[in-house]
Amino acid sequence: MLTDDYAKDRGGSPQPNMASPCFVWCYSLTDEGQRSIGIEEPAAERPFRWLHLDLSDQRTVRWLQTSAKLPPKLHALMSSRDGEEHFAVQDGGIALVVHDFERGLDPGAIGHIGTLHLALVDGMLLTGRYVPLRGATLIQSRLALSTEVVDAPSALAFLLGSLIDSFSALVIDLNRDLLKTETELLADEAAPDTRELVSARRRLAQLHRVVGGLRATLMRITPDPQLPASLAPVMIEAQPRLAALEGEVLLAQQQLRMLREEVDLQTAQRTNQNVYLLSILTAIMMPATLVTGFFGMNTSGLPFSQGSHGTLLATGTAVIGSAATYWLLKRLGLIRSR
Repeated sequence: MLTDDYAKDRGGSPQPNMASPCFVWCYSLTDEGQRSIGIEEPAAERPFRWLHLDLSDQRTVRWLQTSAKLPPKLHALMSSRDGEEHFAVQDGGIALVVHDFERGLDPGAIGHIGTLHLALVDGMLLTGRYVPLRGATLIQSRLALSTEVVDAPSALAFLLGSLIDSFSALVIDLNRDLLKTETELLADEAAPDTRELVSARRRLAQLHRVVGGLRATLMRITPDPQLPASLAPVMIEAQPRLAALEGEVLLAQQQLRMLREEVDLQTAQRTNQNVYLLSILTAIMMPATLVTGFFGMNTSGLPFSQGSHGTLLATGTAVIGSAATYWLLKRLGLIRSR
C-alpha cells in the first residue's frame, strides 16, 4: 500500500547506512499491483522501480558505479555535470539530461536553470538532480496520488507530462502578470516598474530555452533506431504539447515587446511634454530676465534711477514684456491647449 512517511524533496536527508545512495524518494510496484513510496531502496525483484537520487552525494556516485548496472553511455549521462541537454540510447535503455528550474524559497518563483537526469532501463527508472528542482517536486507530489505508473512507458509519460504541466503553470502566471500590467498601463496610464519588465523578459527567455530544449531533445531521440518501440509513442505524444507551449512563450514575448514599446512611447511623450513646458517657461521669463539684467548694470544714466517708483516701473516693464511674449507665442500657435 502507499506509505505516507516518504521524505520531501528538500536536498536529501541523511541515510542510516553511509554506504547506501542518498535516495530522495523511491517508488515501486509490487507483484500484487500495490504501490509503495519511501526512502528505502525497493527490492530488485519488484516488477517496476522508480528511484529519485541526490547526485551531489558521493554515496549515490558509488551506488551508480557498483549497483545500478547501467550501460556505459547511460551511466555517463546520469553522472554528467556539464549542464547541457543530451540523450543516449544503448542496450534497450535510454538516458536523458533535460533542463528544469531550481526550486527556491518561493515555490511560485522561477529560479536558475538546473538539470534533471534520467535513465530508463527495463523495470527501473532512475532520476536525479544536483539541487532541488521545481518539476521533480511536482512529480513527487503527483506520484503519491497516481495509479497510472506501472511500467517504463507509463513512468516516462508521467514524468514528461508533469514537467510540461510545471512549465505551463509558469507560462500562465507570466501571462496573467503581463495582462494585468498592460491593463493598468492602458487604463490608468500608470507606468510599470521597469525592473518588473526586465524580470519578465528574463523569465520568458528561460522558459523558451527550457521548453524549446526539451522539445528539441525529444525530436532528436525519436528517430534513433535503437530507441525501444514502447517509448517512441510516448515521446511523440509529448512533442505537440511542447510545441504549443513554446508558441505560448513566443506570444508572451511578443506581448512583452509591445508592452515595452508602449511604456517607451508614453515615457517619450512625457519627456517631450516636459521639455515643451520648460521651453515655454524659458521664453516667457526671458523679458523679465532681460529687464532685471539691464537694470542690474552698475552704470550711470539708468532709467527710473531717480524717483520713488523706479522699482515698480521696472517690475511693470518685466511683467508687460512677459505678457507680450506669451501673447506672441499664442498668436504664432506655439502654445497649444492640452
